[in-house]
Amino acid sequence: MTVLARGGNWVMKLTGWRRAGFAFACGALSALGFAPVEFFPALLLGFAALPLLLDGADNSRHPFGAAFVAGWAFAFGQFLIGLHWIGYAFLVDPSAHLWQMPFALVILPAGLALFTGLACVLALYFWQDGPARFLVFAVLYAAAEWLRGHLFTGLPWNLPAYGWGASLSILQCMSVIGAYGLSFLTVLFGASLAGWTIPGGWKAPAAMLALFVALWAGGAARLAANPTQDVAGVSLRIVQPDIPQREKDRAEYYKRNWQRLLDLSAAPGNPTEIIWPEAAPPPLMFNRSPSALDEITLLTGPRRTLITGATRATRAGDNLSFYNSLLIFPPGAAPMVYDKFHLVPFGEYVPFANILNHIGVTKLTDGQEGFASGDGPHTYKLPGAPAVTPLICYEIIFPGAVTPSQQGLRPGWFVNVTDDSWFGPWAGPKQHLLIARARAIEEALPVARAANTGISAVIDPFGRITAQLELGKMGVLDARLPQAASPSTYARFGDLAFLLLLVTATALAFVLGRK
Repeated sequence: MTVLARGGNWVMKLTGWRRAGFAFACGALSALGFAPVEFFPALLLGFAALPLLLDGADNSRHPFGAAFVAGWAFAFGQFLIGLHWIGYAFLVDPSAHLWQMPFALVILPAGLALFTGLACVLALYFWQDGPARFLVFAVLYAAAEWLRGHLFTGLPWNLPAYGWGASLSILQCMSVIGAYGLSFLTVLFGASLAGWTIPGGWKAPAAMLALFVALWAGGAARLAANPTQDVAGVSLRIVQPDIPQREKDRAEYYKRNWQRLLDLSAAPGNPTEIIWPEAAPPPLMFNRSPSALDEITLLTGPRRTLITGATRATRAGDNLSFYNSLLIFPPGAAPMVYDKFHLVPFGEYVPFANILNHIGVTKLTDGQEGFASGDGPHTYKLPGAPAVTPLICYEIIFPGAVTPSQQGLRPGWFVNVTDDSWFGPWAGPKQHLLIARARAIEEALPVARAANTGISAVIDPFGRITAQLELGKMGVLDARLPQAASPSTYARFGDLAFLLLLVTATALAFVLGRK
């Protein structure tokens, strides 16, 4: 395989630290495709550069090592910039956690980048001249993204699909192929741009451009044909108390914080469902203060339902367990309890706690005890409203894992309660909101999102935001609940279409390779 066959471009001639540094810079640039910047050409150009770097690695003395370094450096740059907001969590209690921030900001992106590095090594094993290598690269990159979203509890944040946040029309294809399927097509589109470096190489990017124009047109038509329709008789009130994170768990603010929730909820209006954010009441409020239940009874009256995040504790013999929960208080009935099942490592529990606690590593949330895990997503029937599936904070980021797996009652909407004050005032909350919109499209279900400091929003089943309360504002968001759409292809079959895309692309790469 010759340099001339791949265009003889200067990128593939880079070696050693220059190749690694350029890969890192391209990955960092590609992160501008994600919220809040949402400049998708940067993401595509990043994915165009990486195959060219692999071309150079293929001609190096140690091709597999060079491929790993290039892929790892690219992903490390992308995650370092795209996930920089993680650092804000260590500023909530700097005396206890600030020393951990540099390690978290480096170790997490470095660990996530291993998936991409290994994908590039495997891609190089099948590397060859011509467009087949772009297919191989995209297949293995997308497969690595799927693994990143599932292994070691998974963290499918800033998937390549989310680089299209500026185009709701393109995002509509996730109703069929999901976020992983759109991620594959996005990587393939970007990789195909590397074809411009050789004579006649315009055909692959032209074909991908045509495909994305078709996806945009189909998505625009889908949006035009499905205007938002509301559920009759259901009126939401989402409470955004805007309490700074460092004031949530301090005893001197408990009374003030609790009263703020009650006062905002009781503002003029006629809501049927009142929604408070994740862990909105003071810690263990319902364990420590039975009178709080009386105040909720007065608030809800005979026909209102309160849905709130809350921390709670249960005792079984000598064992005391803590949960990050969501409580549903229907009028005149006992509360229903949902326990978060997808916990955040180091945020809600510490892996290998017996070892790490000895060197000072503790979870970021208040208290030494980690949270216990619930048993998975559930759907709850509500009086006078569609059945609901609760999702606490980042549980909504997992494609295909947000509704109960067993056949039965399909929810009419999601309630996503979160406390994005951990994520800082800019990128983190906006990325989280976009992910919630993606789940709405995939599952064809509306989302009511209650965030402590914002962004609270109501999202229809096509990802449109019908009402929103911005970051850093205290108040209530009164809105109608959008109707659910018919179950989407993705809701019925999950990642099957994504798998078919990978199989088809692999077969096409084999055919092109033989030619």
